[in-house]
Amino acid sequence: MDLTKISNPTVKNAIEALQANDKNAWYAFFTDDVTFTDDGRTMNFKSFFDNAFNHKEKFLTIDQVDNDGKNITGNFYAGQWGTFKVFFNFHQQADGKFNRLDIGQAR
Repeated sequence: MDLTKISNPTVKNAIEALQANDKNAWYAFFTDDVTFTDDGRTMNFKSFFDNAFNHKEKFLTIDQVDNDGKNITGNFYAGQWGTFKVFFNFHQQADGKFNRLDIGQAR
């Protein structure tokens, strides 16, 4: 899969960690108090992604990149939930870490 279309290098590196199922690398990109929403519902970031890593969830395609490389849309393998189009919207602090991640089913 082509990740070169992701223009924000930190987002690209985080997605590479997700694709490689490397949860330690993934978590290193986020603040300890990261806010996380899934389809608008605030959820526990670590427990959600621990489960995602257990099911080897990942992007199958990157179809659209917006907001200076911080908003990603593509087809996603979501373990027990199947495959569907999703968005990941990263919110980045001045120090480069992500303090918020909003994900959900894309329309």
